[in-house]
Amino acid sequence: MDTAFAETLAAWRRHLHANPGLTLHEQATAAFVAEKLRGMGVTEITEGFGGHGVVATLRRGGGNRSVGLRGDMDALPIQEVNQDLPWRSTVPGVMHACGHDGHTTALLGAAQLLLQDRAWTGTVHLVFQPAEEGGGGARSMVAEGLFSRFPMDRIFGWHNWPGLPVGTIAVHDKAVMAAGARFDITFDGHAAHAALPHLSRDPMLAAGHCIVALQSIVARNLDPVAGGVVSVTIVQGGEAQNQIPARVVLKGTARWLEGSAGEAIQEGLVRVAEGIAATCGVMATIGWRQGVEVTANHPAERDLAAAAAAAVAPLRRDLPPAMTGEDFSWFLKEAPGAFVWIGNGPAEGGRELHNPHYDFNDDVLPVASGFLAEVAKRALAGG
Repeated sequence: MDTAFAETLAAWRRHLHANPGLTLHEQATAAFVAEKLRGMGVTEITEGFGGHGVVATLRRGGGNRSVGLRGDMDALPIQEVNQDLPWRSTVPGVMHACGHDGHTTALLGAAQLLLQDRAWTGTVHLVFQPAEEGGGGARSMVAEGLFSRFPMDRIFGWHNWPGLPVGTIAVHDKAVMAAGARFDITFDGHAAHAALPHLSRDPMLAAGHCIVALQSIVARNLDPVAGGVVSVTIVQGGEAQNQIPARVVLKGTARWLEGSAGEAIQEGLVRVAEGIAATCGVMATIGWRQGVEVTANHPAERDLAAAAAAAVAPLRRDLPPAMTGEDFSWFLKEAPGAFVWIGNGPAEGGRELHNPHYDFNDDVLPVASGFLAEVAKRALAGG
């Protein structure tokens, strides 16, 4: 791949990194995507799909096969600390801490490669998805008729992966990422002076017991060989240091790789919260919202993705799934497909996903664009 193209991709990615669009607020990113596509000569562009999503279509020849390629666009509510980067975020409290700036750019690069390559026929739908970070973007696109308005025989996507060597592509046999849900547990008690606790019904005490007890769900209710995670990540409660509050709210996330594990976690969450509430004399209200399904590759598409990966980069087939979640799972419920990881390089120094030190590695872009173009061509050829 020529140097000029790689430099163009890096410039696009750095622009997006400096100007991130938070989940459900990707208007500027979507406009940038549409502008670059039009500059390439793409005429079939649908904007505002499933929120701020963009779907662009490339057609060539008389081929009757179709394929979808997906890139996500949204950023996270994280304050970037990379003060040494000229392209650091200019939006306070918002940054591309998961590499969606690189995913979007790589899909634009794949469009350019496909437009320059005459050795394919058929239809390619480029799906620039909004609101991947818990905003329900994939489901919104599906609900608006993504697969009926833009028929796809197969769909492919990818995620950068810190800790995997730069450009190495990992293809999993089946499960790639976990199913996930967000939960909240509200404990309502009776407020009182902190020095007179016997006059209260203390929701803070209940919340503390609950945080610890929730870990028993994975430790004692799941099969030890089944993957599961329950993490409390937010505690809200209290207004004064000398008052026992009336309400405390716990929020967190659960992840699993098998449906039965998800059911056990949800049932355990209710049992633990309500049991502790009864013990402490408070009331518990439990909310549960599943965000993603298990991201699992379909066999034929997995093999096709592996062949395409091997044609453009080093290939790994031995990595276990991660307990992170991925909105792409909703697309895989509608059409066969595969999701791969592409190495982002060393993760030291806080370069992990969702870390305020994270920055996408621009050396990945030519590989990612090349993989997307290659897998699309092989899919259209009937691979």
